Amino acid sequence: MNTALFDRLSAVQADLLVVFVPSEGEFSESTAWVDGNTDGQLSQLRETGVFKGSLAQTLLLPCASQDFAQAVLLVGVGKNAELSDMQARKVIAAIAAQVKTLPYASIAVASACLSLKGRSSSDVLALVAQWLNEGFYNFLGFKQDDAEKTTKVESLLLEGTDEAALTIGAATAQGSAFARQLGNLPGNVCTPSRLASEAQQLGEEYGIDVELLDETKMDELGMHCLLSVGRGSDQPSYLIVMNYRGGEEGDAPHVLLGKGITFDTGGISLKPGPKMDEMKYDMCGAASVFGTMKAICELKPKLNFTAVVAAAENMPSSRATKPGDIVKTMSGQTVEILNTDAEGRLVLCDALSYIERFTPKSVVDIATLTGACVVALGSVNSGMYANNDALATELKAASQVAADKIWQMPLDEEYQQQLDSNFADIANIGGPEAGSVTAACFLSRFTESYPWAHLDIAGTAWTGGAAKGASGRPVALLTRYLLAKV
Repeated sequence: MNTALFDRLSAVQADLLVVFVPSEGEFSESTAWVDGNTDGQLSQLRETGVFKGSLAQTLLLPCASQDFAQAVLLVGVGKNAELSDMQARKVIAAIAAQVKTLPYASIAVASACLSLKGRSSSDVLALVAQWLNEGFYNFLGFKQDDAEKTTKVESLLLEGTDEAALTIGAATAQGSAFARQLGNLPGNVCTPSRLASEAQQLGEEYGIDVELLDETKMDELGMHCLLSVGRGSDQPSYLIVMNYRGGEEGDAPHVLLGKGITFDTGGISLKPGPKMDEMKYDMCGAASVFGTMKAICELKPKLNFTAVVAAAENMPSSRATKPGDIVKTMSGQTVEILNTDAEGRLVLCDALSYIERFTPKSVVDIATLTGACVVALGSVNSGMYANNDALATELKAASQVAADKIWQMPLDEEYQQQLDSNFADIANIGGPEAGSVTAACFLSRFTESYPWAHLDIAGTAWTGGAAKGASGRPVALLTRYLLAKV
C-alpha cells in the first residue's frame, strides 16, 4: 500500500482518522483538534467513562457530518506520557486489528502525538510505519474466503515530516511481510527449488545478481556436509547467492547467511509427531535473509551486500544420512553425524566456508537452530553469538533501534570439548548441556577468517498455538544493521 506523510490534521482528508487518547491529562494538539471539530465528543466520552483511554482500548466514532473523515478511531494510550516499545506495539496492533475489519481505503494516523521512551520522533515514525504495515499482513492463497480477508487499505498517511524515517519503516515492513509469507508457506509448496525461484524473481525485479549452486556444483566444491542433509529427500538442495551492489566496485560485501531447511522431519533421528507441522518454519532464517534483501533493494543504500541461503529438505529414506555417518566438509574437516536432527549446522558450515571467497567485511548467519535457545530465552530475545566484539556491539545497537531484541550468549573455548569425537574431527552435537552454545561453537570452527555472528532465532521466528505464524524477525534488526554500515 502507499505510505505517505502529512504535516497537520487540518490539511488531510481520509476515510478514517486515527487519534490517540490518554486516560488522563491534556490532549495532544492533534487530539484536541479532533475534539474541537467533533463538538467535544472525545472529552465527553472520557469524562463519562464510555471511553477511558486505557492502553490499546479502541472506539470507532462516526462523523458523517465532518468533511475530514468518515469516522474517527479513538485509541487509548493509558496514563503514561511515554510508552515502552512493548506498550506501543500493543497500541499499533489494536489499530491494525480494527482497521482490518473496516471498509476504509485511506487511513490517516495522528502519529506525531505518540511518544516512546528514549526514542526520537524520527524513530517513532519509522516504527509506527513498520508496525502498522506489518499489522495489515494476511496470509492469503489457500482459503476459499481469502478475498474477504484482504485488507481494504490502499493508502496509509502518517503525521510527520521525516521522509527518510517513513521510507525505512515502510521498506522494513515490506521485507518482514516477504519473510512471513515465505515462512508461512507449507512445505509442499516452499521447497528448496521454490526458494531458488524466489531469488531469481528478486533478481529480475531489482536487477541484483543471483547465482544458484546445484548439487553437482556443490559436490565439485566439496560441500558434502550440506549435501548430506538433503540426501534423503526427492527435493534437490541449493546454495543460493544474491548480490546487491550499491557501494564502490570491488568493495568487500557484508554477508547474511540463512538456514533454509524447508521442512525438517529430523531425518533418521525422526522428530515426534506433535507440532511437526511447525517444522515448515525451519527455513525462517533464510526467509529473514530474503526479507532483508527486499528491504535493502527498496531502500537502495550505498553498500555491498551478499545474501546466501543454504536450502535443503531433511527427510528419512533409504538414501538418508544415518547417525554415525562421517562426512567431509568443504573446509576439509570431517564431521561425525551423531544426530541427523542437528542438521542446520551441517548446511551452514559448508556455506560459511564458501563465503570466504568474498573476503567479507562481516558475516551474520541466521538460523532456527536449537530448541535449547528457546528454553534459555523464550520468544522475547534471539540468541546472539559472535567471534568479534565490535560486530556484537553493532548488532546490539541495531537491535535497540529496530526494537528487535537479541541477547549475547557465551562462546567460551571450554564448551568446544563437548564436540570431541572418537572418529572424526568434530561431532555435530555436544550432548544435552548448553545445546545452543555448542551449536554455535560448531559453527565457529568455520569462521576463523572473518568477523562473524550467529543469531539463533528458534524462539522468535514464529508463534505457535492459535496465533500460529511466522513473525518476520529479525528482518528489522538486519536491515538496521546494514543501514548503519553506509
